[in-house]
Amino acid sequence: MPNETITDLDQLIKRVRSYNPDADVGLVCRAYEFSAKAHEGQIRRSGEPYLQHPLAVAGVLTSLRSDVPAIVAGLLHDTLEDTLATPDVLEREFGQDIARLVDGVTKIGKIQFRSYEEKQAENFRKMVLSMADDIRVILIKLADRLHNMRTLDHLHGVKRQQIAQETLEIYAPLANRLGIGWLKNELEDLCLKYLKPDVYAALKLRVTKRDEERQLYINEVIKLVRQALTESGLKGEVQGRPKHLYGIYQKMERQAISFEEVYDLTAIRIITDTKMNCYALLGLIHSLWRPVPGRFKDYIAIPKSNLYQSLHTTVVGPKGEHVEFQIRTEEMHRIAEYGIAAHWKYKEQGQVADKDGKTFSWLRQFVEWHQDLTDNRQFMDSVKLDLFHDVVYVFTPKGMVKEMPLGATPVDFAYAIHTEIGDHCVGAKVNGKIVPLKHQLASGDMVEILTSPAQVPHKDWLKFVRTPRAKTKIKHWLKVEEQKRSVEIGRRLLEREFRRHELPPAQLFKSGRLLEVARESGFETTDEMAAAVGYGRLSTAQVISRLLPARSEGGQAPVSAEPKSPRPPVGKPEEKGVKVKGGRDLLMQLSRCCNPVPGDRIMGYITRGRGLTIHSVGCPNLDALDYDKERLVEVEWDQTDAGTHPVKVSVLAVDKTGMLANVSSAISECEANISRAEITTREDRKAVLDFVVEIADTQHLSRVLTAIEGVEGVITARRIRAWQERA
Repeated sequence: MPNETITDLDQLIKRVRSYNPDADVGLVCRAYEFSAKAHEGQIRRSGEPYLQHPLAVAGVLTSLRSDVPAIVAGLLHDTLEDTLATPDVLEREFGQDIARLVDGVTKIGKIQFRSYEEKQAENFRKMVLSMADDIRVILIKLADRLHNMRTLDHLHGVKRQQIAQETLEIYAPLANRLGIGWLKNELEDLCLKYLKPDVYAALKLRVTKRDEERQLYINEVIKLVRQALTESGLKGEVQGRPKHLYGIYQKMERQAISFEEVYDLTAIRIITDTKMNCYALLGLIHSLWRPVPGRFKDYIAIPKSNLYQSLHTTVVGPKGEHVEFQIRTEEMHRIAEYGIAAHWKYKEQGQVADKDGKTFSWLRQFVEWHQDLTDNRQFMDSVKLDLFHDVVYVFTPKGMVKEMPLGATPVDFAYAIHTEIGDHCVGAKVNGKIVPLKHQLASGDMVEILTSPAQVPHKDWLKFVRTPRAKTKIKHWLKVEEQKRSVEIGRRLLEREFRRHELPPAQLFKSGRLLEVARESGFETTDEMAAAVGYGRLSTAQVISRLLPARSEGGQAPVSAEPKSPRPPVGKPEEKGVKVKGGRDLLMQLSRCCNPVPGDRIMGYITRGRGLTIHSVGCPNLDALDYDKERLVEVEWDQTDAGTHPVKVSVLAVDKTGMLANVSSAISECEANISRAEITTREDRKAVLDFVVEIADTQHLSRVLTAIEGVEGVITARRIRAWQERA
């Protein structure tokens, strides 16, 4: 079973031989002995010998039916970081293939990073790029993360939260994109357990209780289906499949419903022998019970990008209850459980074979789209966006199918075809009708892109495009154009200043003296210096102060060659609670679109004439601006500031007497002041309670949200930003 943890070598060998009788178990034994010796004396936080961790990781890899080199690398995966072993020793003992796998998984422990986020990004970058060479790297890393999540109880609160959040944002979606269903489900449930322990405990209790009540009903439905199968002569194995807790929680959040309103907690799966029989069984189920409109999906005709194939349908079953059915073949079921691990065949060094390589083209694109991003923050944001999306399938005019993320627009589609088409996209026809560029595509749409040589990318496109490729291409074009524009503005400002000091602009720009001044100021060329002037990062006075001493022999009083620090602009004082790294004097203001609070990762953006605007990292408006790195300024929260910040919190709850008072009381008990409260009732007997709450930092906010969610009748409680209200 996938959720069984391997605890000794005999269990591991038995599991390997169960699916690979000819496996080189001697190599596995040697790796176990090497790992045992290397980790001798090391103890995990749980108090157990450290060797139990690599052994458990190797065990998870056997659940994925991995080959011997991957299992050996799983046993050795921490030896480079946590022991005296070196890559040369591993290569000598186990060969180049295994040494390279271990190196691909190894964390970057010796490099000093400025923040946890930077270390996270750099570590994940190394892993993603390793996928291009060997897909087994990511499988070992997923196995490593699963066992760490299974033993997360032994870490302290902050570290536990960091690991769980990272797992939910990166590793669970990655397991999903690789098609490993059971691994994705277990990771998500464990994340819910540690990120929202109260929600997890309540859901687990309710699901267990309700499962007991529904089991008789499910057994009745299964009995009727088996009887119909016998009468029709169709082959099929019928089994119940309980939904995982995080899936139920997501459904409650997405549809804004209470637990009692979630009907399809259990799905029924039918596994048959042929694709044709899948459709025959679908017809049989629909002949027994009326299908629910809009709840049928054919993932056999159009598989998901992770190769998942099944027919999904929901019917109104006995007693009027909704029942979900999944119908697939045995091969489809194997791929649904093991994903890429079940499908690819090794040729060399764990690369996907040519036949399967075409099927997993998204994996190659995934690596290609992200390897050129040099900024760690942009890299992580782009990766998360690419991993999280649900998909739609749209068609080119020639009938080719393109997979796009949910919410993708014609601009995303244009860039998916070719960069030139994206850059010059002026409009689109969807199903023969002209639509706006921000129109969201739906599955089955036929899309035709209209282009014009005069059209160029616009920064507003960044507010609605969804694919990392489109974002990267638009930002690159804007960055080049912004650089040109800043050089022009800078040259005009310098020319005006030169004339004011009776200096010949044309001769100066051609002279070597101005180039010397540029290099003295830290720039390689005069254009780079002009761009800095255009951006507002360098003043014309600083350039003149270095230039004028050369004329002192002519009788003009020399001006100090050292540039003076620019004066802080007149206006508001520095925003309370924020510091600029490097101590520069700049006018500052917190952005109203994302309303950052202490604890949020923040970044400053220089706006001409308005100083520095502080945004939360991840704010769509900052994302639309960060193509221009010259204007980004690193900032941090001033830990000595003990003020409070207003945050809007929206609560969805059952509409009943006393709800406002109960929620307000929960907020007050967390020592948070309510400065405004509004309540709106909906037709579906739900109430929306909007509060503006004064909080100290994100940890304080987390306590407030947890307290609100603990109030009986509350469905969801979340923080709202201004850009979310406008969306």
